[in-house]
Amino acid sequence: MSRWTWCIILFFISLQVSGQSRGLPFSKYYSTHDYQGGIQNFAFTQSSSGLIYVANNFGLLEYDGSEWRRYSLPNSTKIRDVAINEAGVVFVSGQAEFGYFKPNLSGRLTYYSLLEKLPQAKQNLEEIWKILFVGDKVIFCTFDEIFVFDKDLNLSFILESETRFESFHFASNNLFVNQIGSGLHFLENEQLIPVAQGRIFGDQLVSGLISLTTSRQLVFTRNEGIFEISPTQRGKWKANLPENLQINAVKQLKNGNIAIGSQRHGILILDQEGNLVLSMDKENGLRNNSVLSLFEDVSGNLWIGHNNGITLLELSLPFRLIDQFSKLPGTGYDAFLSENRVIFGTNYGLYQETSDENGISPIAGGTGHVYQITQINNLILSAQNDGAFVLQNGKSNPIQGPQGIWNFQQLRDYPNLIIAGSYSGLLLFEYQNGTVRFLRKLQGYDESARLLEQDSNGDIWVGHGYKGIYRLRIQEGLERVESKFYGMDSGLPTTLLNSVWKLNNQIVFSTESGLYRYNSSTDRLEIDPLFEPYFGRDFLATSMVEDPLGNIFYIGDNEAGVLERQINGTYLKNYQIFNKIKPFLNDDLQNISLIRPNEVLFAANEGFIWYRLERETPAPISFPTQIRSVFITGSADSLIWEGRYPGMAIQSEIPEFPYSRANLRFEASNAIPNSETTTQYQFWLEGMEKDFGEWTTKRDKAYTNLREGSYTFHVRSKDIYGQVSDEDTYTFKVLPPWYRSIWAYLIYTVIGILILYFLFRWIDQKMKKTAARIKASQSKVIQQKESDLQNSQREIERLRTENLKAEIQIKNKELASATMHLINKNGFIEQTKSHLNTIIKKSNNEDV
Repeated sequence: MSRWTWCIILFFISLQVSGQSRGLPFSKYYSTHDYQGGIQNFAFTQSSSGLIYVANNFGLLEYDGSEWRRYSLPNSTKIRDVAINEAGVVFVSGQAEFGYFKPNLSGRLTYYSLLEKLPQAKQNLEEIWKILFVGDKVIFCTFDEIFVFDKDLNLSFILESETRFESFHFASNNLFVNQIGSGLHFLENEQLIPVAQGRIFGDQLVSGLISLTTSRQLVFTRNEGIFEISPTQRGKWKANLPENLQINAVKQLKNGNIAIGSQRHGILILDQEGNLVLSMDKENGLRNNSVLSLFEDVSGNLWIGHNNGITLLELSLPFRLIDQFSKLPGTGYDAFLSENRVIFGTNYGLYQETSDENGISPIAGGTGHVYQITQINNLILSAQNDGAFVLQNGKSNPIQGPQGIWNFQQLRDYPNLIIAGSYSGLLLFEYQNGTVRFLRKLQGYDESARLLEQDSNGDIWVGHGYKGIYRLRIQEGLERVESKFYGMDSGLPTTLLNSVWKLNNQIVFSTESGLYRYNSSTDRLEIDPLFEPYFGRDFLATSMVEDPLGNIFYIGDNEAGVLERQINGTYLKNYQIFNKIKPFLNDDLQNISLIRPNEVLFAANEGFIWYRLERETPAPISFPTQIRSVFITGSADSLIWEGRYPGMAIQSEIPEFPYSRANLRFEASNAIPNSETTTQYQFWLEGMEKDFGEWTTKRDKAYTNLREGSYTFHVRSKDIYGQVSDEDTYTFKVLPPWYRSIWAYLIYTVIGILILYFLFRWIDQKMKKTAARIKASQSKVIQQKESDLQNSQREIERLRTENLKAEIQIKNKELASATMHLINKNGFIEQTKSHLNTIIKKSNNEDV
C-alpha cells in the first residue's frame, strides 16, 4: 500500500476520532475596573469597524480593542439592550428611555431620544427590554407594547399584549414573542401570529429560540430544559446538560454550535446533536458563573456578559489551552496519546485524561520532572529526571537504573532492546516478557544525549547543543559505541545549538544557519535543499515533528508553524497564525508532541497548547486602524477629536489650530480584541516627516512646536499575524503666529513701504544737502585753487625772472671770464711774441 493511500486512511480516521477539541479557549476577563462601568452587562453588538458596544447598568460601553469609553443616557438609567444598524447608528433602550447614539462633527457620540415620537399616552414607560431589526423596521419591545419604527425612525405601528409579553427573540429573520398564556407568536403583516406547538410555553420563561430549519425551532426555557418544535410535533431535545440548569441566554454560533449562558453553571457549548463541546465555569476558566448575555463577533469570538464583568472567549483561534484550569499543573514537556486518552508530562509529573469532560487527573507514582513519554512494544515509558518509569495499570513504576534520562528509542536492529539518551551518555534497556530492565551504560560516549535519532543503517545521531553532532555506531557485543564527531570542519556552520530530527525518513540537523543533512559520499554535513526554500539559512529550529500525513510541525527561534505536505511532495508553509502562541511556549525545552495526524500539543510554560491543522483555516479578520483621540497638549490636555464613525458627517472645513497651541497628541487603536500589547503602529505626519516611522507597540504619538502649515497625520497598524490594516488620517492646519500672519505681513509691507518712502526722502534731502555742501566746498576749493594757481603763476614768474637774472649774471660772469681769458691769452701771446722777437733779435741765424 502506498504512502499516500495510508495518508488518506489516516486522514479520515483522524476526522472521526478528533472532532472535539481539547482544552479551553484563550480568554480575557474585563472587570468593572477595566471598563469603568457597572457590574451587569445585558447585551452586546459590534460596528463595521470592529468596535464592541455593551449595554451596561451604568450606560453604554464602547471598546476599541485598547480602551473602554462609557456614555450615559439622560436619566443615567440602566441600558437593557443595544443594537447597531447597517448605517452605523447605535440604538439603545433602558428604563423609561430609548433612542440612538450618533457622532457629532468632533466624533463624540451624542444621544437622541425617540421617546417623544410615541403618543403622549404611551410615553410613561418602564423598561424597554429588547431592540430588533426586521427588514427595514426597528422594533423596541416592552412587556406591554412593541413599538415598530420605519427606516426614517417614525412610529409605524404598535403591538399591544393581550396579557403580558414575557420574552422577545430574533430567528428566521423575524420577531418571535412569548406571551403569557398564549405562548409563542411571530410577526406577520403587523400582527402576532401563534407559532404551531408554541402554546405550551405560555406558562414558561423562554430564554432563547433558534431556528434549525424554516419549520423546526429549538426553544430554550429558563428552568424546564430545551424543546424542539415543528408544525406537527414537539418534544424535549436530548442534550448533555447539567441537572438543574437555569438558562439565561442562548446564541447560535457561525459554525452551527449553540452557546448557552446559565445562571450558576457558566457557559456550555453544544453541537447540533446536543453533544457537549465545551463547558466553562468558575472552576475551569471563568471568573463568574452567572451569564446574562452572549454575543459572537465577526471574528467568531464569544463575548460573555456576566452579572459581574465581561469575558472574551477567543473561539476563532484554532488553539486551546490545557493548563491549571483543565486541572493540569506545571510546565508542559511531552504528551502521548494512549487508548484515546492523552498522557501529559510536566515538571510536576504524569497526568492523564479522564472520562469527565476536560477532566485530567494525576497518575499514581508519576511525580517528578518528565522529559519524554513514548510507547515501545505496548509499554508506555516515561523518561524523567528521576530515571526511567513504566506506566502499567494506571500507575507509574520506576525501572531500576541510572537517573537523568532524556528519551527512549527502540533499536532498529534489535527490537527487544531500547536505547536511552541520558545526561551522560547512552543507556541500554531490554524488553522481555512484558517488562523492561536496565542492562548497562554503553561505553565510548559520555556526553548528554537529549536529542537522538537512528538512520536507515542503524547509526545513532546525537545533537549536542554546545558541541556539535555525533554519529554513534553500536559495536558487536553491545558494550560500547564507536563515536565520530562532526563540527565546523565537517560542514556545520557553528558547534552551538545543533539538534537532530527525523523528517521525510531522513536524518535532518537544525543549526543556527538552517537545516542540514548528511552526505555519505563526502562524509560531511551540507544544507538540505528540500527544506532550504521554506526556512532559509538564518533559521534555527528548536523542535520539529512529522505526522503520518507528512506535515511537519516546528518551533523556531523567531516563529512556529507547520509545513503542510502537498500531493506533489512540496510543502505549504503556514506560520502567521502561530504568532499567537509563541509567547506561551515552554522556553526551557521546547517540544511538539504528536497526538494524531494533523493534531499536536505544543509544550507551554503553563501546560500545553492544543492545535489541529484544518485544511481551510480562515485568515484572521483585519480591522481598520482608527484615530480614536486627538489632544492639544499643554498644562492640561484638551480633547478635540474622538474618532471617525461609520456614517459620520464629513467636516467641510479643515481644523485649524493657533500657533501657540500647536502641540498635538494622537491616540490610535485597532479593534482586534485582546491585543493591547501585541498590535503595532506606524505614524507619519505628512508635512513634517517624509514617511512612516518604525513599528511600535505604543499607540500614541505626540508632536510639539509645529510650524505653521498644512499637515496630514497618518497611522496604520499591524496585528500579531503580520497583517497591515488600512490607515486612518487626520488633516489639519497650524496657523502662523500673529507676527507671521497675512495681516502682519501686510502691515509689515505697508510699514516697509513707508519706511522706504521716508528713507528715500531723507536720503534725497540728505543727498541734496550733501551735494550743496560739496558744491560749496568745491567752489571754495576751486577759488582756492585759482588763488593758488595765480600765486603759483606769480611765483613762477618771479622765479622765472630770478632765474633769468641769475642766468644773465652767470652769462655776464662767463662773458667776463671769457673776456679775461682772452685778455690773458692775448697778453700771453704778446709776451710770447715779445720773447720770440727778442730771441730773433739776439740770434744771428735767420732760420731760427
